[in-house]
Amino acid sequence: MMESASLPAFRPPAVHTVVVLGASPKPTRYSYQAVRLLKDRGYRVIPVHRQAAHIEQIPVLHALPDIRERVDTLTLYIGPERVRNLVVAIVTLGPSRVILNPGAESRELELALHDARIPYEHACTLVLLRTWQF
Repeated sequence: MMESASLPAFRPPAVHTVVVLGASPKPTRYSYQAVRLLKDRGYRVIPVHRQAAHIEQIPVLHALPDIRERVDTLTLYIGPERVRNLVVAIVTLGPSRVILNPGAESRELELALHDARIPYEHACTLVLLRTWQF
């Protein structure tokens, strides 16, 4: 009897902390959807937003310096004009990798990440998650 081929069961990462910079409390925003999907997939999610208190029942931090743990992935949902003021904080945070979602591209940040030897990629977090490439 032949076994049918099937996809392996999804296993959440051991402990993989993802910071969503520019997370939105509005369900229609991509950054909100990323928080929700990351949470649903078992990632430890830290949303960062200047004013929101909770997103998807997850406490929100208001600034990168408030993060006191190792960050595996930082995914950006803010434009280059806002990134400019956060380059030093992002490099200081020292994530293992940075995802620059569409619209979050910043040459200044890319150069700083390169100099700090922090890998980055131009990608869509939602697409990476939905295609099991995150």
